[in-house]
Amino acid sequence: MNLKIRDLEASKGEKVSGFINIEDTNLKIPITLINGECEGKSILITAGIHGCEYLGIETVNELVREIDPKEVSGRIIFVHMANVSGFFARVPAIVPEDGINLNRAFPGKNEGSVAEKIAYTITHELQLKVDFYIDLHGGDLHEKTMPFVYYPGKGKEEVINASCEAAKHLNLKYRVKSNATSGAYNSAAILGIPSLLIERGGCGLWKKSEVDLYKQDIYRILEHEQVIKKELLQKNGAQKEIKNAIYIDSEFNGYWYPKVNQGDKIQKGQLIGLVCDCFGKKLKDYYSEVDGVVLYITLSLAISKSNSLIAYGEENCL
Repeated sequence: MNLKIRDLEASKGEKVSGFINIEDTNLKIPITLINGECEGKSILITAGIHGCEYLGIETVNELVREIDPKEVSGRIIFVHMANVSGFFARVPAIVPEDGINLNRAFPGKNEGSVAEKIAYTITHELQLKVDFYIDLHGGDLHEKTMPFVYYPGKGKEEVINASCEAAKHLNLKYRVKSNATSGAYNSAAILGIPSLLIERGGCGLWKKSEVDLYKQDIYRILEHEQVIKKELLQKNGAQKEIKNAIYIDSEFNGYWYPKVNQGDKIQKGQLIGLVCDCFGKKLKDYYSEVDGVVLYITLSLAISKSNSLIAYGEENCL
């Protein structure tokens, strides 16, 4: 069976790249279709929902070059970058045309803003055509994240379980069960598609060694889903689940001084950061509510009210 997305079509054993237009905009999203020689599951892999999360974007580029359709059982759809205008304008977090965080726009609206149109296109023309969805993130320009994976906590039990089992195959120390309904992968799960969001990197930087590790993540899932066979690195110990993720947003416009780093183990009551005004007067100290580990942290000096400062969570060996 051929793999067809709008005007792009890949026959069995073929790899085809091109663009899909976002209706009533000038945006064209680059995608690649890989149609395997043998039948199997269909997988969607997206990068660049946040345009400055470069590690995921470069990982997709390298995977597209590496994967031979003759070694694939099933179909893989790659979105090289979902937020094209954000990527080329080097604008973090949002779609420049409307100021909306694309990850908060799913499942989107056909007659909505630019971000909502992008989300609608990805939902209806890509997500709903696959058996599994992987969304690659990389920490934004102002963030640094430790490597970890989110799996959805909302949706049918079989979808949540399938997502969790796939997450366990990753060579990552931590997985986080999300109870949110927003986000591309959460939206897909609610629609019945097992999904994951993987985090690696940050600060607008990427290294070849990090890309190689990210590719191993993806190959592990593709092998778990029996889409590809690949020689993989040995896993580094048991994975832990974060049973209680805590997200702290700033209550002020000010200067942010973090006192911990991503991946640090922290104790209940430990000072994790403080916000000051522009004259150096302390506005608030922030303390950890639990013993746990830092998942990601904002590293920019500038912080705006209601913006994220830090995420951390309690560990649970499962």
